Amino acid sequence: MDSTSTTTATPTATTPLLQPAPHGGGGSRELEAILADASLPWARRALRGAAVELPLLLRIALPAVAVYMINYVMSMSTQIFCGQLGNLELAAVSLGNTGIQVFAYGLMLGMGSAVETLCGQAYGANKPGMLGVYLQRSMVLLTATGVPLAVAYAFSERILVLLGESESIARAAAVFVYGLIPQIFAYAANFPIQKFLQAQSIVAPSAYISVATLALHLALSWLAVDRLGMGLLGGALVLSLSWWIIVLAQFGYIVSSPRCRETWKGFTAQAFRGLGGFFKLSAASAVMLCLETWYFQILVLIAGLLKNPELSLDSLSICMTVNGWVFMISVGFNAAASVRVSNELGAGNPRAAAFSVLVVTSLSLAVAAVCAVVVLCVRDQLSYFFTGGEAVARAVSDLCPLLAVTLVLNGVQPVLSGVAVGCGWQAFVAYVNVGCYYIIGVPLGVFLGFYLDLGAKGVWSGMVIGGTMMQTLILLWVTCRTDWNKEVEKARVRLDKWEDKKQPLLED
Repeated sequence: MDSTSTTTATPTATTPLLQPAPHGGGGSRELEAILADASLPWARRALRGAAVELPLLLRIALPAVAVYMINYVMSMSTQIFCGQLGNLELAAVSLGNTGIQVFAYGLMLGMGSAVETLCGQAYGANKPGMLGVYLQRSMVLLTATGVPLAVAYAFSERILVLLGESESIARAAAVFVYGLIPQIFAYAANFPIQKFLQAQSIVAPSAYISVATLALHLALSWLAVDRLGMGLLGGALVLSLSWWIIVLAQFGYIVSSPRCRETWKGFTAQAFRGLGGFFKLSAASAVMLCLETWYFQILVLIAGLLKNPELSLDSLSICMTVNGWVFMISVGFNAAASVRVSNELGAGNPRAAAFSVLVVTSLSLAVAAVCAVVVLCVRDQLSYFFTGGEAVARAVSDLCPLLAVTLVLNGVQPVLSGVAVGCGWQAFVAYVNVGCYYIIGVPLGVFLGFYLDLGAKGVWSGMVIGGTMMQTLILLWVTCRTDWNKEVEKARVRLDKWEDKKQPLLED
């Protein structure tokens, strides 16, 4: 992706457009026409455009936020149930959830984002038959990826000890991780299914399924952990079961719903063809998102090496849990941004794509700012939702200003990543993430945390300033300089390649 060669932020009214897709795709002809009307001042066009864009955006974003929030609440509720067993169990679940499980989550979610790019652009171009094949190809690749991940889970205790974690915490965390092995393969099916449905703006059914599953999950978790005394392993097994319930229910919807009749034609041998080209995009998507999700995983692992690791892990994991909860809101907007941008590019609407970016970024930032203010208002009471102890409460309160800054940044960064997925920029963003996060952010965090003896606060502040903030600024700069007409051309070439060769390839 040669994004640095682009020059215009928004196409002008005189820019020639590609022929829009036939009616029935995911693009908005009305929005494109409003934005192209040079007889109106930009402010009037923006207001009219917002009136069209906001319903399209919220129809995707609100159910997507609900889905990601509820899925995250399932993991968080498991952490709360297990955390009530004691501080060691809380530290173990935090390390297992954030230090090990997030590894698989990031990898699977990243690889599943290939479906998001290709299905979104194909649906926008009114080529529904391509979506089902993309879904199946992704599930094949992700299931194969799950096998070595399961082996790594089996050796999680040794891995954590080798990384320098204390033996008692590593042993307890491994028990929890063993119960999450079935969850790996639920991820392998869930993320492609989610992206397949989101590309068609079908999000509400997933939200209803998640709500029902959450209620069942809470009941089963209470039964397994509190009543049956199954401890960490029981909590993890219930979490895995809940994810499989979501997968089976969503797949049942795809097979039975008339809304998916054109996009799901049943299982096909084409799912095993062209896997090499599909793997290239999946790998680029995985690297991009894994570098982001693993970044905060590394933060937790580093915290386990600080003085008083149990207190550092407890306080930091609580903040990371809150951050992850609010982050799920931004991930919902990420999904909406990806769908709207990819649909408009596939439909040949460059102005609408650019305008969608502006609207979704502004809305996500506003929501994140409100959440940051709430966190600052309840900073002294925040830790008591998770565990008792005044020492943990003081440590969490001290970290809350930094948590608020992180929330605001995360109101923008995930949305811009969604734009990147919608455009197919995954490889470029992966390079940005390597530089910002791992060449600058991690070393700066280690320097502040260990050499200046600032502890968890130093590690986190260094990684936020050196990594997240710099990456967000770079993505903003690139997005503002994007030539959306060129992105429309690239989307058309990408889909034409698939039709000619039956392979979903992206240009290098």
